[in-house]
Amino acid sequence: MALARLAPLASLASLASLACLVLLAGCAEEGRPPRVPGGDARQGLRLVTQYQCGACHAIPGVQGAAGRAGPALDNIGRLSYIAGRIPNQPANMQRWLRAPHALKPGTEMPPMGLTEQEARHVAAFLYTLR
Repeated sequence: MALARLAPLASLASLASLACLVLLAGCAEEGRPPRVPGGDARQGLRLVTQYQCGACHAIPGVQGAAGRAGPALDNIGRLSYIAGRIPNQPANMQRWLRAPHALKPGTEMPPMGLTEQEARHVAAFLYTLR
């Protein structure tokens, strides 16, 4: 009879252990930037310089990027939202970079004319800013 009482406790302990492992696995991912399929952060850095994003934004690691018209991008890679309301996920970041007014009408962020591939590279770079 004592063994019958211990069986539910053992399965509860196993379930609790499994939950802890799942949570810990999620924490390991938290420190890494999101993966942008097909994106190259080095190319993104080059494009951020080429498109002169630093005229409006302060961007660490980009020479002369000290703009104040837009927000500083020093931690954009770990923010929950882009432009205050768009979930910060790679696909949304790429859409934002290509057509900001489609996601947030009235935004001051201008469309920069990025191609899809360029947006992937820039997004990959921006996610390194944590």
